[in-house]
Amino acid sequence: MNANDANKIIYKELSYKINGILFKVHNELGRFKKEKSYCDAIESELKQKELPYEREKLLTIILGNNKIQNRLDFIIDNKIILEIKAKSILEKEDYYQLLNYLNMLNIKLGIIVNFRRRYLSPKRILNSRYSHKFVY
Repeated sequence: MNANDANKIIYKELSYKINGILFKVHNELGRFKKEKSYCDAIESELKQKELPYEREKLLTIILGNNKIQNRLDFIIDNKIILEIKAKSILEKEDYYQLLNYLNMLNIKLGIIVNFRRRYLSPKRILNSRYSHKFVY
């Protein structure tokens, strides 16, 4: 990676702060807690670092007469969706779920992380359908 590539990292500083929180929570809680425990600890850290966030945002899709609702784990600073998992392995569906959230909310970046892994490895997911919003 050259210097120009480093400048192209989306939300570099915010991502760095989020990753620091994720590693701290993983080090403190270990690998075998429930998702809610990780989310509670992450929320506590976000508050402590005074990062604006929304937790368990409800997303609703209307398909015909059916109302489908999902809850995403976190939106941080209205810029990054953070999805927390605590399972043996991440599956394609987990990535598709995050991409779906990114598209629905027109957000550029998502981070998905699986706390069950021995070594934490947050994955950055970019929304290729992101479009700039203009305010007039």
